[in-house]
Amino acid sequence: MKLLAPFVAIVGALAAAICLDNTPPRADLVLVNVSEIFTLDPQRMTWMQDLRMAYCLYEGLARWDNDDFSVQPAAARWTVSHDRRTYTFTLRPDARWSNGDPVSAHDFVYAWRRAILPDTAAQYSGLFMLIDGAESFFHWRTEALADFARQTAGLDLAQRQARALALWEFSERTFDETVALEALDDLTLRVRLARPTPYFLDLVAFAAFCPVHRPTVEGWTLDPAAVARQRDRGWAHLDPPPWPDRRLVTLDPATGRLRQKHGWTKPKHLVGNGPYVLTAWRYKRDLRLERNSLYHTPGLAHSDSIACVSIEDVNTAVLAFESGRIDWLSDVSAEYQADMLAQRSAYEARHAAEIKAALAAGVALDTILATLPPPARGERRNIHAVPAFGTDFYSFNCRVQLADGRDNPFADARVRRAFVLSVDKDAIVRQVTRLNEPVMTALIPPGSIPGYRSPEGLGYDPDRARRQLADAGWVDRDRDGFVQDADGKPFPVIDLLYSTNGSRYRNISLALRDMWQRELGVRVELRGKESKFFREDLKRGNFMIGRGGWYGDYGDPTTFLELCRTGDGNNIRGYSSARVDELLEQAAGEPDAQVRLGLLQECERIIVAEDVPMLVLCQYVQSYMYEPGRLTGLSTHPRLTQYLWKLKVQR
Repeated sequence: MKLLAPFVAIVGALAAAICLDNTPPRADLVLVNVSEIFTLDPQRMTWMQDLRMAYCLYEGLARWDNDDFSVQPAAARWTVSHDRRTYTFTLRPDARWSNGDPVSAHDFVYAWRRAILPDTAAQYSGLFMLIDGAESFFHWRTEALADFARQTAGLDLAQRQARALALWEFSERTFDETVALEALDDLTLRVRLARPTPYFLDLVAFAAFCPVHRPTVEGWTLDPAAVARQRDRGWAHLDPPPWPDRRLVTLDPATGRLRQKHGWTKPKHLVGNGPYVLTAWRYKRDLRLERNSLYHTPGLAHSDSIACVSIEDVNTAVLAFESGRIDWLSDVSAEYQADMLAQRSAYEARHAAEIKAALAAGVALDTILATLPPPARGERRNIHAVPAFGTDFYSFNCRVQLADGRDNPFADARVRRAFVLSVDKDAIVRQVTRLNEPVMTALIPPGSIPGYRSPEGLGYDPDRARRQLADAGWVDRDRDGFVQDADGKPFPVIDLLYSTNGSRYRNISLALRDMWQRELGVRVELRGKESKFFREDLKRGNFMIGRGGWYGDYGDPTTFLELCRTGDGNNIRGYSSARVDELLEQAAGEPDAQVRLGLLQECERIIVAEDVPMLVLCQYVQSYMYEPGRLTGLSTHPRLTQYLWKLKVQR
């Protein structure tokens, strides 16, 4: 930091100037994304920076109160049937798309169908499989496309095109007949679930469930009279134009799939129903939003304009913030992050008495910091570490045999427990990551899901760890410092796999190696791989212990616990427990909310206290940069969904 400090103002200002040249006057709110926005199509979004844009440009049926993550009405209100399976949404009659068209129930049916179609390859299509018939339709369409490719291989182009059109029209009818998703009229949407799902409304608030404007997405070419009817009653009251007049979608004659062009997400083309509209987007440079004059509740948004600047270099991003041109740096991942947090701790330590008294009086920490004297040399107050809705862990390969056919010692839960018990997690977060992340023994971040409390898992107990390993038959029989089985065969050299994108996991892996070798008498070899090849090895089970981690997708314990269901696509550990599977099934069918959470708590207890298919280390921490008192409206809830329309800059 001493070397960087003299260059902060100069380089930071230069970085900001480079990124913001040739744009309109400074936006009311300016933030930095260290990763480029990938898409503005809500059905295709996966990255945090994309999702933040979704909540500006679109409005779903519901939204979260992102301070406590209760669910509130947004584009609609709703009623729920006695059996908790049927949801009827009544849309706001004053909701309009940014081009003036009315927002209707048909928009949601169309958008959700896009997410369910295998043609779209939506990352979150699985969330829609809760709707009755959605999973059946998805598999039917997938098989129908496979059959199409086989059956049309010898046909000419015209014949394949005709077959593709016939299959699509039949698929549309099949969807309407199979999937329990229906627009009863322009303002009424009815959804029936396959079974009661307590967190369904939480899902409805997620970006993937936002509507899209069909004529825009498909690039409809309409005559003026049709455009006028569309403005008056909506596109659902028009006959869709012939395929040649749908400029952005085609049917692939080779595969039968619906193919989408993505030009509709660009400035001057994108039509949204949220509080902002897209006015500029220069890839890897910047993106600008302006207030949507047709949004039904103008007072919801605090800023007239928002600029999102892309700075991929993490050090330059910090310098750009330090220059004063940036209001919020949404991800601080510079190598010296720990040093910056130490400076923040030094500032708080100097004012500990004032902070303690004000907190006791119910004053928010940011408000307190804004009223205190400026930081002294070696201090700062503009970096903020917030625990996130994510868990950092290492996975054990739980299969009976390793990928190379050898017997796997980690198939024995006693061995896995020994390795968990021998890890000093406090030392890792204090001395290795130096971020002081909250240490965890359970899988689900504490306080992140209302009404749910995780059980205690295994803590640090090296003596018990050695007893567990001995119970599994591994003892240092010849006193050479390494354990052997009853036949004198040494414990296999442990293959510890980690990803090399950054130093975090290399450093943690080195610490784990030293702890296990010292406490358990085993040999560990580290194997670092780039992210792509790292993921491939995990999927193939080509590891003994591998770096892991998970961020929850929705506000229910199952978003974490499903990782341990037998056969789940994210269960790379090969872990299987009949008791865990049974508890997940029981919870899925349990109507009583408290009983259901009790079942899930017992499920988590088995996972973290008995079977331990993973070594849970800590809760992820997200670091922001902003000046306390100058920027308000950020949520500190672990799920860390930030609504940009809620942020306000005091100038």
